[in-house]
Amino acid sequence: MITIIATLKVKEGKMEEALKILKGIVPKVRESEPGCKTYILHTVKGALNKNLIIFYEKYEDKDALNLHSAFLPDHFKQLFPLLEGGIDIKTCEEIL
Repeated sequence: MITIIATLKVKEGKMEEALKILKGIVPKVRESEPGCKTYILHTVKGALNKNLIIFYEKYEDKDALNLHSAFLPDHFKQLFPLLEGGIDIKTCEEIL
């Protein structure tokens, strides 16, 4: 199992628009990618983190992650202009 933690920083004043776009993307990913076992969107509490969105994702294997990565640019094309910088992606492997 492969775990991804992806952090996005949304431009000031664009959070509602970003969340609307993401709420359309998340169900599509869950329905169309059987190797994606978990795909959960989070906002972060606190004034210092008000513009952060974090994804917690789990993939069955490398092939499932590669499939997801191939669709990512198309899924996120409307979202990218709303972000400050890129997406910070951490790839993790379960140890227990």
